[in-house]
Amino acid sequence: MSFDENYVPSPCTRVCVIDPASGFCRGCLRTLDEIAGWGSKPPGERREILAALEERRRR
Repeated sequence: MSFDENYVPSPCTRVCVIDPASGFCRGCLRTLDEIAGWGSKPPGERREILAALEERRRR
């Protein structure tokens, strides 16, 4: 099995409900813009989003 350093898995949990108060998806904690743009973002930007999600989970 080979490792692809460019692969960054989606954090989607298939609970796709945007919280109106926070603007974050209740499942993955991404914004609508982050969700919509995920497929076209380069790996570095995806990793930045994942790091932001970790911070959001801590709050």
